[in-house]
Amino acid sequence: MSVLSSIGRLANRYAQARARHRSERILLSLPAELRKDIGFPEIFETRESRRATTFSAKVI
Repeated sequence: MSVLSSIGRLANRYAQARARHRSERILLSLPAELRKDIGFPEIFETRESRRATTFSAKVI
């Protein structure tokens, strides 16, 4: 693994995160009725709950 490939991967992740946040901001700027019609709140909540379970620590 070279330094350049690591930097490229980080840049790619950053670009994806920026695009995702930009899309979420645009969707959140829509009226609530329209967001409900396209199912945005459910999609957002599902993704957040999936992320929380993926990164939560298991206590045994």
